[in-house]
Amino acid sequence: MRIRTVGVDELEILRDIERAAGACFREVGMPEIADDETLPVAVLAAYRRAGRARVAVDPADRPVAYLLTDPLDGNVHVEQVSVRPDHARRGIGRALLEDVARRAAADGVPALTLTTFAEVPWNAPYYLRCGFRVLDEERWTPGLREIRRREAGHGLDRWPRVCMRRELVNHR
Repeated sequence: MRIRTVGVDELEILRDIERAAGACFREVGMPEIADDETLPVAVLAAYRRAGRARVAVDPADRPVAYLLTDPLDGNVHVEQVSVRPDHARRGIGRALLEDVARRAAADGVPALTLTTFAEVPWNAPYYLRCGFRVLDEERWTPGLREIRRREAGHGLDRWPRVCMRRELVNHR
């Protein structure tokens, strides 16, 4: 699986991937998440311009998954990982996480962080297998606290959420 920067003409494809991946939330009783609006093209374009959007592509160079990151409290925050369901369970999400981890470690970043649903199988349990650990609330950074505040305002606290962190080995 090849991973590369998102092309300017691929932003709408990212929205399609997010819609398809989000539909899986219906299967676990979370239709509100499945029906949530995707990120606008302008937001995706800003991630692309900042160099914080990566895609995994199929052999025909078509995106099948993507990952977005934000700088947060000296770490790299994984804002979004979405994989087309017809490409799931092939290690693509993990490959995207490893790509961002390698890049962040090379830049001297100490950790990756993310927030996610605690009980959805392809969320927190998956990230635990990818080397993340759940942070107790007293270990949340100011940026993670702000993200959780925004998530609560968006209604995501209807389901248990966690903040997670993965330490990186720096290769500067």
